[in-house]
Amino acid sequence: MPGFLVIFLLIVLALLSFSVYFLRYLAEERRLRTARIGVALFEIGSVGGLFFLFSTHRTDGWAGLVTLPIILLLVAQMIVLALVVGAVLIRFFLRKVQHAPYDAARRRVLKNAALYPAAGVLLSSYGAFIERNHTVRRDYTIPVPNLPPEADGMVIAQISDVHLGMFFSVEDFDALLAETAAGGADLLAVTGDVFDDERLNARAAEVLAAHVGDFRDGIWYCIGNHEYYHGGRPIVDRMAEAGRVHVVLNSAARVAGRGALYIAGVDYPFARGDAFYTQKEAYFAAAMADVPADSVTVLLAHHPELIDDAAAHGSVLLTLTGHTHGSQFGILGQPLFPVFKYTRGMVCIGDSHGYVHTGNGSWFPLRIGCPPEIAYFRLERTVQ
Repeated sequence: MPGFLVIFLLIVLALLSFSVYFLRYLAEERRLRTARIGVALFEIGSVGGLFFLFSTHRTDGWAGLVTLPIILLLVAQMIVLALVVGAVLIRFFLRKVQHAPYDAARRRVLKNAALYPAAGVLLSSYGAFIERNHTVRRDYTIPVPNLPPEADGMVIAQISDVHLGMFFSVEDFDALLAETAAGGADLLAVTGDVFDDERLNARAAEVLAAHVGDFRDGIWYCIGNHEYYHGGRPIVDRMAEAGRVHVVLNSAARVAGRGALYIAGVDYPFARGDAFYTQKEAYFAAAMADVPADSVTVLLAHHPELIDDAAAHGSVLLTLTGHTHGSQFGILGQPLFPVFKYTRGMVCIGDSHGYVHTGNGSWFPLRIGCPPEIAYFRLERTVQ
């Protein structure tokens, strides 16, 4: 998280600096001064407010109502800045190509400058109210050397990062589980950050358990970091005791009727610096301790860097992770802010596959070029 915060602050500082400068193309004299002061005050106030809300992990109730418009306007500001910079650069190169002299009277990019803010607000609103609520299906085929014949053709579905709260209700969760089951999955893998609201956690756990029968091979769950923030960990512990949902927490279990196929899962490594790598290695070792050497394993891990540990082990055919939300912004299928080693999509290391899910909900209520998803993985046996 500290790395993310540093990057976020640098982005905000760059946004403010460039915005103050490029406003000169949209206004002048008193209007320019007023616009610059307004942008600076909004930036400082909104970013300070977001830091307070996210540091206390509050996106419910009044906090959610305040968060949404702040984020909409911040993203709209980024879009406006990108459009203005693009227009300025295009004009600059056209003038160079045409050998046109500089004309001070035409310095401003737009005669109708309001078009830029309008475009920014429309695009950010699309991300908040349309794309964020439009779940896509992604299908993958995973070739597995010496996969048990009983598991050949098995389909595993993954959901992740629901983040119960202001922007994802229990009813939304119920609908997501029903949609996932209707997609033809045999097993559902949930890779953490579901139970994120003390008022909703218990009901959501009941809904999750109620859908166990929709999946031939059950529902398997690993914990994320947000389960530690809003009373989610006790809910997960009670699910483990009840036994309907398979909770894999630095542990593993064989999938009944699927030969030597195991599902393993790890806790979330909170350590920082070099201790992070030591901790995640210890968690992975604990998860794999009781897995037979000749078995095939699917690993559930909220943090995507566990993909490396799984690939190095050799018997893990597929690692399913989340946490990053795919950066929530993308372009041409790639994350716009790749702040993690693995931020989105499939990672192949030798015969081992890892997947970073874009998430189904979000505490940051806006997605552009990075829709929520349900990922399906069909296991196919290959013989070496």
